[in-house]
Amino acid sequence: MMEWWNGLDSIIRGFYISAVFFSVFLVWQLIAALIGLAGDSDMDSADGHDFSHDVGHDMDHDFAHDADHDLSATEAHDTTIAFKLLSIRSILAFCTLFSWAGAMYMQIGVPLSMALFFALMWGIGAMLVVAAFFHVMKRMTESGNLNVASCVGTQGTVYIDIPEGSVGEARVTVDGVVQVLRARSAGGVALAAGTVVTVTRMMGPNSIEVKPEEN
Repeated sequence: MMEWWNGLDSIIRGFYISAVFFSVFLVWQLIAALIGLAGDSDMDSADGHDFSHDVGHDMDHDFAHDADHDLSATEAHDTTIAFKLLSIRSILAFCTLFSWAGAMYMQIGVPLSMALFFALMWGIGAMLVVAAFFHVMKRMTESGNLNVASCVGTQGTVYIDIPEGSVGEARVTVDGVVQVLRARSAGGVALAAGTVVTVTRMMGPNSIEVKPEEN
């Protein structure tokens, strides 16, 4: 193994190192999505927290009073967050296939310029496939197609901090499917991420009200 590695050109080694590095992150993201933990990584959550906190103050001030406004704000929020996550995974897929293809083509003697071209094509193809996969998966689990009211009275956890008098997100089970919905706390109290809550009522197509679970 060491003889094979030592015999490789430095550029090919770089491709292999990059391929393994990006493959680990891509597999991690795919597994997280399939088991319902998509978006839990630090790579996603920090940006998601800032986005939710800022947009919550600007777009959802009248959350409890205007259902139509809630629907449009929710859809805009969900679309933006989904696009961000989709872009991260697509980029990981591109980098992974680009690196593997570059290493393979160069190892069989393809000139660097042609190897880069073929690797680019593989990377773009992987990016499109992954983008399509997550788009279809998102449509299949779209909370708007589920009976959100079915989660009323059940327990969940705060996913993104719910500021005092504003909106965050909570992870709940809707019709047997784990969903992340926009959430406001009953009484307007602040709730930190990870707090166990009970869903008290449905406030919109993708919005709920929650209260902290009593110990």
